[in-house]
Amino acid sequence: MKETTIDSQPAEDFGKLLLRLVLGVLILLHGIAKVIGGPAFILKVATDAGLPAAFGYMVYIGEVLAPLLLIFGAWTRLAALIIAVNMVFAIWLVHAAEVFTLNKQGGWSLELQGMFLVTAIALVFLGAGRYSVAGRSGKLN
Repeated sequence: MKETTIDSQPAEDFGKLLLRLVLGVLILLHGIAKVIGGPAFILKVATDAGLPAAFGYMVYIGEVLAPLLLIFGAWTRLAALIIAVNMVFAIWLVHAAEVFTLNKQGGWSLELQGMFLVTAIALVFLGAGRYSVAGRSGKLN
């Protein structure tokens, strides 16, 4: 008897698209807020941590450029890695005091930041998938 298999690739590609869009849009909203609000806060956070002030401008790469690349599916693995590194720095510089705390509802205080970080890491491994500018096996994926 011949065994029938179902091609799961379209579903996997759609799942990758959902991950890219959700992470890209949500991080981009943070970036837009920083563009509108100006760099003063993030520059102060960077210099207070002993980092060069210019380092603070890198947040625009992690919260504007990288999310746009994710949304379109171009250089997805690199863009996701940049977002992951950005999240590590955000947790370290802004949320370090909350790492081992729970919120009023009993959840981890950094569940949003943790979800952003882990989703970005997952996309580093998964890539963009078929529904992207680069396509499933494109050089930009």
